[in-house]
Amino acid sequence: MKKTSLKGLDLDIFTEKLDNGLEVIFIPYTDKKNYFITYATRYGSTVTKFKPVGSKRMVSVPTGIAHFLEHKMFEQEDGVDPFTFFSMSGTGANASTSFDSTQYICYGTKNFKENFDFLIKYVNSPYFTAENVEKEKGIIIEELKMYLDIPDYRLENKLKESVYKTHPRRIDIGGTISDVESITKEDLYKCYDSFYVPNNMFIIVAGNFDKDEAISIVKDNLKDKKKVKLPEIKEVKEQISVNKKMDSFEADINVSKLAFGLKIPTTSLSIKNDLELDLYLSMFISIVFGISSEFREKLRNKKLINNFYTELEKIKDFRVFNIMASTENIDELIKDIKYELKNIKTDKDTFERIKKVWIANEVRITDNVDATVGNIYDDMIKYNKVITNRVELIRKMDFKKLNKLLTEIDFNNYSIVKLNVKDAK
Repeated sequence: MKKTSLKGLDLDIFTEKLDNGLEVIFIPYTDKKNYFITYATRYGSTVTKFKPVGSKRMVSVPTGIAHFLEHKMFEQEDGVDPFTFFSMSGTGANASTSFDSTQYICYGTKNFKENFDFLIKYVNSPYFTAENVEKEKGIIIEELKMYLDIPDYRLENKLKESVYKTHPRRIDIGGTISDVESITKEDLYKCYDSFYVPNNMFIIVAGNFDKDEAISIVKDNLKDKKKVKLPEIKEVKEQISVNKKMDSFEADINVSKLAFGLKIPTTSLSIKNDLELDLYLSMFISIVFGISSEFREKLRNKKLINNFYTELEKIKDFRVFNIMASTENIDELIKDIKYELKNIKTDKDTFERIKKVWIANEVRITDNVDATVGNIYDDMIKYNKVITNRVELIRKMDFKKLNKLLTEIDFNNYSIVKLNVKDAK
């Protein structure tokens, strides 16, 4: 295994790429009692059109199928339920599907060898039948209906529909009810066989474990798995402008909610490196809209917000800066956000202070096994590698470079969705 370290953080990482293409990342801790494991595939909900290996034509699969597949992986042919297996040793387990990936996790303090071995085995043992697929449809459809009754969920979905014209992120990860109803076991196997392959997957393990024992478990389980040609995925050309400038709807809520999305095309920006661009855009968000910003202080003093959440979304050729907020005066909040974007003020002292906070946060994360795995997982999905020099990159960030970047962004390319209190006058 290759030994590297997170520069400036005094944390060793051991990596190996197997002959079949599977990437293994181990972070052993000597001062922890717990461990955290994730087994992941770079396959998420946005992949609905692809050319399977050996096929000459693109195929379309129902929306929501990646999420459906994740659910079905917990049903094994031998009848052993993974959740029950893990719980017998007090081990936690879960799985999640995002737009870009699917992961299966387990975490605990006991039975590392047995749990790690079982995790790899069940993720590599799909069992889909017409009967168990039909049974799962009802469960997932009820889940989708439940989410449709959640105002925040609907608000986020409407924002994505407003920001994106053609990109599959405008469709919910769970898919549509009609698409879920149409899923077959053949669809599931087609997706599993195409994307649950070693050279499209990776394993991250952190905490109290023996790395030599762990790599042996991986190799023993995957010795018969071969590297294969990955499917060609249909790329969708997304338009530069937002799909819809303004939208609104009502719900039975006590306080109005706002969703704001700034769509940033990246091909014309001077910063070309994905990670560097994300750092500078995150710096802009922290300075202008962060928890200690003058803007947030102004909103608190005006008692204009109940909560205020920001995120930076990454897709090919775009970034989307999202704001989600609850407010007693939605129109005034929109006015204040627009004003702030037209009159952006950056401050070098604040810039340097935030850099120090970020570096301290990186140090803090490495003391937490779960958070360390989460950070590296994000790196693997966003940048296709472990970022070992993030602290160094933060230290090198330049205030002038930030201001130059801000001159290149069209701050009028935004979507707004208002969620109003039902029957409000």
